[in-house]
Amino acid sequence: MKIKRIIALALVMALSVLALASCGSTGTTETTGGTGTPANTDPANVYVISGPTGVGAVSLMEKAAAGTTEGKYNFVLAENQMKAQAAFLNGEADIVAMPTNMASALLNKGEDVVILAVNTLGVLYIMDATGTVKNVSDLEGKTITATGQGSNPEYILKYVLEENGVKNVTINFMDDAAAISAGMVSGSIEIAMLPQPVATATVVQGKNAGKTIAPVIDMNAEWEKIAGESDSALMMGCVVTTNAYLNANKEKVDLFLKEYKASIEAVLADADAAATLCEKHGIIAKAAIAKQAIPKCNLTFATGAEMKAKLTGYFTVLHAANPASIGGKMPADSLFYTGYEG
Repeated sequence: MKIKRIIALALVMALSVLALASCGSTGTTETTGGTGTPANTDPANVYVISGPTGVGAVSLMEKAAAGTTEGKYNFVLAENQMKAQAAFLNGEADIVAMPTNMASALLNKGEDVVILAVNTLGVLYIMDATGTVKNVSDLEGKTITATGQGSNPEYILKYVLEENGVKNVTINFMDDAAAISAGMVSGSIEIAMLPQPVATATVVQGKNAGKTIAPVIDMNAEWEKIAGESDSALMMGCVVTTNAYLNANKEKVDLFLKEYKASIEAVLADADAAATLCEKHGIIAKAAIAKQAIPKCNLTFATGAEMKAKLTGYFTVLHAANPASIGGKMPADSLFYTGYEG
């Protein structure tokens, strides 16, 4: 089906941000840049992922391709999270974007992993084609179709519903967000929870089909309402390295974080330019979709004590829902890199 193929292009990383398993092929795009590099001049192999967690890197990827970065980087685009994880575990990747709960699970399995920075907050949206949903309470008595049974999306959705006192909801889980999106466009699905950029692509395809589909509830915003002043945030995506690499290359890692932060800021400052780069570097298939999706991807750059505190709050919620979601237990402090002072 044409609609499904188009939506599938937009799906890319969004699912793998939310779960610990996925399947598919891997493609690589390598770029190298560098002027004024630290003493260790070997390029850092940085694996990024299509979709929200890769969006923040596009400015840095473009500069690396032009050779105008301060550090030296080989960027590798991985369409599949598990392929990126495999490259990390076998030592091919020095720095990798991955879901925060995946990092916790790897640490609890005995792997050498440390979170350098959080790059993405919540990317989940409740989508409505009925015109009847304005807030969480309006979901009472409704059926919501979603992906992610047994992983983050399920726990996040149930947590938000429970904290808002919404008890009478049917959740229909499907494996394929593209199929859910196509179902909304065709009219077989009325209410769904979808990740970016699939949510934005669904709105566009619905409009093209003469159907009004709207993102009515930002799950990140709902999480923040519940958290209030507590140390908790819906921190879903991060970049990681190993302690071995960090200890041997602290100057290089800190320089990467400096340039990565600037890249995220550049994306947030100019969505038009970033959208063009997203299509160019394969992060989001179409610039038109990327332009609309970027403001909704909740890009961020959190490091140090703030990152540790808010991630710990997030992991506490996941652990209460299902300890296996973070590897069976709360992660040790060694998971968090608190030495960056940029």
